[in-house]
Amino acid sequence: MVEHDELVRRCGGDAMCVWVAQGLTGGRRAWASADGRAVVVAGAGLCRYDRLALYGPVDALVPLVREVSAEVGPSYRPFGDPERIDALVAGVPGLVEAGSFGWMDMAEGAPASVAGAGRARWLGEDATDEVAALIEAGFPGSYAKPGMPGVERWAGVRDADGRLLAVAALAWSAPGIGLLAGVGVDPAARGRGLGRMVCAFVLAEARGRHGRAALMVDEWNHAAVRMYQGLGMVYRPVKAAAWR
Repeated sequence: MVEHDELVRRCGGDAMCVWVAQGLTGGRRAWASADGRAVVVAGAGLCRYDRLALYGPVDALVPLVREVSAEVGPSYRPFGDPERIDALVAGVPGLVEAGSFGWMDMAEGAPASVAGAGRARWLGEDATDEVAALIEAGFPGSYAKPGMPGVERWAGVRDADGRLLAVAALAWSAPGIGLLAGVGVDPAARGRGLGRMVCAFVLAEARGRHGRAALMVDEWNHAAVRMYQGLGMVYRPVKAAAWR
């Protein structure tokens, strides 16, 4: 087993490893290969899945993932840089590719404020039904929904009449990394920059509270990727694997 400070050192502060570790609390664990070149981190219930984050050369990761997976069980899905996942799928019987997406993060040292938050504000618990209705209308496939474990707080943008038009959540955050999730915009209000507004607000809050901000995005959603890049986020291609 690896302690949190040692994990951060071994993985060079890799954002996905630090996020999955969640401070190595609540049953999250990390392992290092015998030669110390590779690290695997297991975190349960993160953005819908039990996840394994990976760091290190593939020749050291393949046997380590075999060992860790035998201990934690098949619900844990490895995810990481495409070349690492490709090597795991080729080298670990029973693992298959389960999809690809993007990880984006705003590294430590980036400006603490994000321009463009405008009218976005944190919402109270009395807005839960409104948020749920907007997510259902604007982003029914969202991994973050009101009341879901790990979803911490919702922000929103309202019009002059008080109608909720856009939302985003701070969710599944770890010590050192706040995660943006659950971005939804009323279909009738799209094209007004409201999604950017609420994302700018949550990213700024994530940076202020945790030091770094991150998010996951569908690789095909080029408009969203461009918007996040305009907010200072850097795109990193990622693949996931699952047990057959």
